[in-house]
Amino acid sequence: MNKHIKVLGMAAFAGAFSATAMADSLTVVSWGGAYTASQKSAYHDPWTKKTGDTIVNVDKAQAGLAGLRAQVEAGNVTWDLVDMLPSEAQIACDEGLVDIINHDQDLAASPDGVAPSKDFIAGSLSECFVPQIVYSNIIAFNTTMFSGKQPSTMKDVFDLKGFPGKRSLQKKPINNLEWALMADGVPTDKVYDMLRTEEGVNRAFAKLDTIKDNVIWWEEGAQPPQLLADKEVAFASGYNGRIFNAQVNEKQPFQIIWDAQVFEIDGWVVPKGKMSKVKAYLSFATDTQRLADQAKYISYGPARVSSAALVSTHATTGIDMKPHMPTYGPNFKTALHKNDEFWADHLDELTERFNAWLAR
Repeated sequence: MNKHIKVLGMAAFAGAFSATAMADSLTVVSWGGAYTASQKSAYHDPWTKKTGDTIVNVDKAQAGLAGLRAQVEAGNVTWDLVDMLPSEAQIACDEGLVDIINHDQDLAASPDGVAPSKDFIAGSLSECFVPQIVYSNIIAFNTTMFSGKQPSTMKDVFDLKGFPGKRSLQKKPINNLEWALMADGVPTDKVYDMLRTEEGVNRAFAKLDTIKDNVIWWEEGAQPPQLLADKEVAFASGYNGRIFNAQVNEKQPFQIIWDAQVFEIDGWVVPKGKMSKVKAYLSFATDTQRLADQAKYISYGPARVSSAALVSTHATTGIDMKPHMPTYGPNFKTALHKNDEFWADHLDELTERFNAWLAR
């Protein structure tokens, strides 16, 4: 029986292959590109080598929630595991589209016996969700644009006198309001409490006012590295993976300011009725070693605490990957976990206010 199944999502799938063949393949939905490639190298290929099972990759995570709804409603769930953001994972859980996960029973303990519920980053596990990686929204700068002291904190980003030059920020309130408050001295654990008040929102916009005339706003993720490389700006916000690629693969003189990084989580959900089929693979793919191995291929931090010490070198360049991880100890000291619940409740109103502020 040929295990390399290529035809997906069709009613004929089940009839064309026996139950035995079905058991020998897992259909995994993810984001594609470098991210899926890192999963393939870290989890999929080792699993195939270990078990003989084939992993079939489907690059449809962008529409993962809608796809799950359609399959569950049709009673024909062909996806076995889906990569999803926590906010959509919660919706899928609330709608009964995915299986409940008993973290300490269904997942592997750390090598020294720490239960999964105690080993994943605090607050990252939920009833139907298992995190894989941490990625960050950060601000980076071009080191050649500062001949003396180099910036190192979020306060420096807002200090036009000490660190002159244009800034580039994403054209949305998310991250910018958080950074403004942290630059203004608000402790990390008080940021969202402050943003829930009119006083806090006013304070954030007042801080943004101090650099507004020196900001170039970006809307596509490829723009910040280019603006930095062209020296059109001295600082730019961006995704840590994009900046890492420019630093390491393109040899750009960029430095990330890890202070006040706003980190997000990405991970797995199990479509309804699929837990028995994927349990062994899910345990393997989220164990301490596999999450550490993924960091060989992409600069996203492993979501398990026990994985941090096992992060090694980049598979291609051989550089030490630990300092490039959002979860690396010194980088993570002042990290802020993006509050999806807050933004679900306040995105519309704050976007309206942000756009009005931009127009002034």
